[in-house]
Amino acid sequence: MASRSLDRLLARLDGAKRRFGPGEAEKTERLLAALERRKISDAGSLVRLHEALLFLRAYPGSPGILRCVERLLGAFFGRMSQLGPGDAGVDAENPEISGIAGTECSAILSYEVVRRLAELHPREIEIDWDRYEIGDRLAGTWRLILPLLEEDSLVEAHVPYLEWLRAARARREAELSWLIRRLDSLPIEAKEREGLWNALELPMRWRLGDSPASRTLMCRPVRRVFYHDGPLIARSEVSLAEELASPPLPVEKLSAAEGRAVLDMALETSAVRYRELHGFTYGDPARLYRARAGRGVEVFVGGVPPERRLPLRAYHAALIFKNGVPVGYFETLTLFERMEVGFNVYYTFREGESAWLFARLLRLFRQLLGVSCFSIDPYQIGHENKEAIDSGAFWFYRKLGFRPVLAEVQALLEEEERKLRRDPAYRTPPQILRRLAAGHLVYEMPGTRQGDWDRFHVRDVGIAVARQMAEQFNSDAAKMRAATAAALARALGAPAGSGAAFKTFAQVLSLVPDLDRWSARDKRLLGEVIRAKDAAEETGYVRLMQRHARLREAILALGSVRPPA
Repeated sequence: MASRSLDRLLARLDGAKRRFGPGEAEKTERLLAALERRKISDAGSLVRLHEALLFLRAYPGSPGILRCVERLLGAFFGRMSQLGPGDAGVDAENPEISGIAGTECSAILSYEVVRRLAELHPREIEIDWDRYEIGDRLAGTWRLILPLLEEDSLVEAHVPYLEWLRAARARREAELSWLIRRLDSLPIEAKEREGLWNALELPMRWRLGDSPASRTLMCRPVRRVFYHDGPLIARSEVSLAEELASPPLPVEKLSAAEGRAVLDMALETSAVRYRELHGFTYGDPARLYRARAGRGVEVFVGGVPPERRLPLRAYHAALIFKNGVPVGYFETLTLFERMEVGFNVYYTFREGESAWLFARLLRLFRQLLGVSCFSIDPYQIGHENKEAIDSGAFWFYRKLGFRPVLAEVQALLEEEERKLRRDPAYRTPPQILRRLAAGHLVYEMPGTRQGDWDRFHVRDVGIAVARQMAEQFNSDAAKMRAATAAALARALGAPAGSGAAFKTFAQVLSLVPDLDRWSARDKRLLGEVIRAKDAAEETGYVRLMQRHARLREAILALGSVRPPA
């Protein structure tokens, strides 16, 4: 348990990290010096110190603060090592505070994540057999890599699967590396291999030690640190309209080697927080871009290769660094001018300039993809998401200008805003926030047609295709693909394409009754859109879609079949 004097020091540091200006840096430096001398013997106080230090590493007020913070973080593994065995792992599985040097992570991760982590950290990553109930679910995968296993697994009870594994692997080879090597050698598609791995549900243990991949030490070198000598930018100072109308940000393409290094960091910073992101797991290192967003912020943006893409929407992800520290990520799904946005600032940094950062990211994606309508999924604002309810995420977006698409949510919002006008101290209770999170929030730029996307759900397009497969093709997916591909080729007056995009569009456009009557220009542009979906990057695909009004009208109609609220 922390002493009262230590509690006071930590409370003062927590307040100091948000104060900038004349004399404040010196006060913070003195606080850090006092904490550097202090022996801290309980995990709870060390966690409080750790999170404050990480915030100050991203938002330093002076070079002196930065030097103190880096010394303290560099010594953190030693501090954690001095705790008792029970204390060292306290709450290590909480994604808000996991990943501290000297702790360990244990989680079930996808095959590609495990494979890459095992390459990057072969001595620290292992199968966590202590947390695994060994049983016959291992048999399906084990039989593909262990000869004669069926002699045991098909007829015997209590098969000693670990004994089989340890007999088969080379003496000095780790179990995890052996298993990965054997799975990689199977003559099957990558997605089949991933399915075999996922069926095992094997937990991985990652002993972080003093690894540079820990949250404590993860930081990329920067050319120049941005020191905060004045107040942070508040949400009330951010105008989304002004930000979106601002000049382009500087963007540069990374080399493949630089892209690989950034994606490895993205994978690590997600894994230590018990997260996975499609764009970090399968990102394309040869097509990663860096945007310098100002105030010490770098944004690394990329997509995924054709074999990992979504059928219709274009996918992009971004990792956000502040003064070299990873502070959050951004995920986007784009169709025509509409972009669905997922924004997450890591817990430690949410008292920073989150609203300014969000607005600048929308500006960047507006620049890269030409989008003008931004949509927030209900989960982001609290639907079955307690963290979003606790943080008041709905009001974060509402105060930036987003509006609800559902009439009942709009009516409830107006009632809540009347209460706020009458009593500025009023706070929306959680049960109301959950009701406000019933539908999407949307922001439309000036000149964008209002309400066009309010009822759209891409899932409804897929369900319509599935229904047609059942009704017209006796639920035979292969038969439907062949028939619709031939029909689209006839409509376009060109041979059927062999790529995934052609097959996808053939099935979707089979639901469009007037496709044969489209103009020659519309058909030619449709062919360009389809080819662009399978191109090296999806940027051109999005831009071409935005030029095709007839295609937009057709897909919008297919995905807006639900009755108005």
